[in-house]
Amino acid sequence: MVTATFRFYEELNDFLAPERRKREFSCPCARAATTKHMIEALGVPHTEVELVLVNGESVGFDRILEHGDRVAVFPKFEMVDVTPLLRVREHPLRITRFIADAHLGGLAHLLRMTGFDTLYDNNYHDRQIELLAAQEKRIVLTRDRELLKRRSITHGCYVRTLKPPDQLCEIFDRLDLAHSIKPFTLCLNCNAPLRPVEKAAVLEHLPPSVRERFDHFSTCDICQRVFWEGSHWQRMRTMLEECIKSNRFAG
Repeated sequence: MVTATFRFYEELNDFLAPERRKREFSCPCARAATTKHMIEALGVPHTEVELVLVNGESVGFDRILEHGDRVAVFPKFEMVDVTPLLRVREHPLRITRFIADAHLGGLAHLLRMTGFDTLYDNNYHDRQIELLAAQEKRIVLTRDRELLKRRSITHGCYVRTLKPPDQLCEIFDRLDLAHSIKPFTLCLNCNAPLRPVEKAAVLEHLPPSVRERFDHFSTCDICQRVFWEGSHWQRMRTMLEECIKSNRFAG
């Protein structure tokens, strides 16, 4: 029987049994168990892990554990540059885009508001999410840790907070998105790009009060909805500004 010693750091401890949090512990491992197998067997989705050290050396998820190994597992590094080390993912995503599970419709709406391509459908099954994430190189957002353990999902975030505005701030914080936003460039309904449109072209679709008060409009070529900077728009902008202000990467 192979026995290894594990230590998980920072928010990864949230996934562990209480008696294993923020401390070293020994654990028996199956024969030929890899670091990925054991990390997930202990409850931590591999998508939450950024760096694994075995006996002080950086390894990938395919490292087979040996008796007496000491394993240190780290989440995304925020203040420390670990680029000289071998991270567990060989290729970062070039474009930040998401797919959200059925429980995160509010977050998906807010991410689209900030300009991040985000797929969402209340009828998505886990297998569909897994396939779309792999095919389109999307980050999976979910509150289901078992979904993040699926082999072909390479990038994902377990969303800890419950309310959509808090979830948006959490994702901004963890993925350092504050400097990449393009507010109000995507349709909140269908995720397609918005384009400017002349007032005269949409005049017949506007309520009388909007015709009088606003002159700048955008539209979605997919669902044909028309958007303008009304009170709802302003409330969303205020919420976005507060979220960025509270984010430690925003400065």
